[in-house]
Amino acid sequence: MSPETGLSQGDAAAEAEPAGVLPEGLRSELITFRRDLHMHPELGNCEFRTTAAIKARLEQAGLDPQVLPGGTGVVCDIGTPAPGQSRLALRADIDALPIPDVKTVAYRSTVPDRAHACGHDVHTTVVLGAGLVLAGLAREGRLPRPVRLLFQPAEEVLPGGAADAVEAGVLDGVGRILAVHCDPRVDVGRIGLRTGPITSACDRLEVALSGPGGHTARPHLTTDLVTAAAKVATEVPALLARRVDTRSGLAVTWGRLTTGHACNVIPQRAELSGTVRCLDLPAWREAPDLVHAAVDEVAALYGAKSEITYVRGVPPVVNEETSADLLRRAMAARRGPDAVEGTEQSLGGEDFSWYLEHVPGAMARLGVRRVGDTARRDLHRGDFDVDEGAIQVGVELFTAAALLDRHLP
Repeated sequence: MSPETGLSQGDAAAEAEPAGVLPEGLRSELITFRRDLHMHPELGNCEFRTTAAIKARLEQAGLDPQVLPGGTGVVCDIGTPAPGQSRLALRADIDALPIPDVKTVAYRSTVPDRAHACGHDVHTTVVLGAGLVLAGLAREGRLPRPVRLLFQPAEEVLPGGAADAVEAGVLDGVGRILAVHCDPRVDVGRIGLRTGPITSACDRLEVALSGPGGHTARPHLTTDLVTAAAKVATEVPALLARRVDTRSGLAVTWGRLTTGHACNVIPQRAELSGTVRCLDLPAWREAPDLVHAAVDEVAALYGAKSEITYVRGVPPVVNEETSADLLRRAMAARRGPDAVEGTEQSLGGEDFSWYLEHVPGAMARLGVRRVGDTARRDLHRGDFDVDEGAIQVGVELFTAAALLDRHLP
């Protein structure tokens, strides 16, 4: 038993370092791999170059990766299950965002208005690196449970590429699934973790209001659609706050309101779009009916007709207790118990939740903030970047989890 990792070492004379630790040469290669992905970001369901790069590196390691049915994304098995044994799945998302990269670094995006501004290039590199290390252990007969690597496309595209991956059978034979997500609020070398909900549900809402239009001098003779739109924007969220338990955190937030072309003309149409987010599954399941009713009531009060398009997104990611504890013990084994910190439930959405509708699993927040950096940084910004030391941390977290998973159901 290693005093450094708490993991079984096997024949200590046969190995110079603890099982599953990232070799220095591979660490450098993975940083180069991540930077290449960062320079060539691809949007959801268009990740052809990324898919080819992942597949080629896994094949180079003697593995047999398979491209998912949609033409992007990869699934790759390591080890053969014993009778009645299930696999541990490690999931990464591989798509980028439609925003410009504004950083001044050598590996800045080369694709206009495309950037890995959510850290998916890091997630991909972490799972790839873990797969390469675990494949080496499998060849030596030291992998206690077979592993499935899952590189999933289109996480940023509602309702998320995870739903398509599940339909393609990626969870067949899987007993547990783990993932990480970059967190610029957590220092590199640490993870944030919680049992239970760690993200929120997120749906998309589109509202179109219509009326006959008219002259701004005589709003009483028509439907004042601008006022109606303003009331929908302000009163629908307030109304919902009184119809749902506040602990559910059901919130409508608007990102767009468009109406009118002239200062003296009451328009015939107004459009609003935004997101619906909530903290728990019961509220998420009730949300469409509640939102429809609230929009219709407010619009009718001001004489406007309403058309609602409610697009289901993703449920909350709910970390299963045993899986979250596995990540906690794995991180403690690699970096010590102080490397695990509690984290709050985010209002962001993550399609990893679709996997957890079928098998137990958990997601950790992977610290990517440079130690001592006091600037406030966030995801989905053109200046997003990471301390690349997080790659090694993520790889060793997953390899430790795979080694510790032998006694779990």
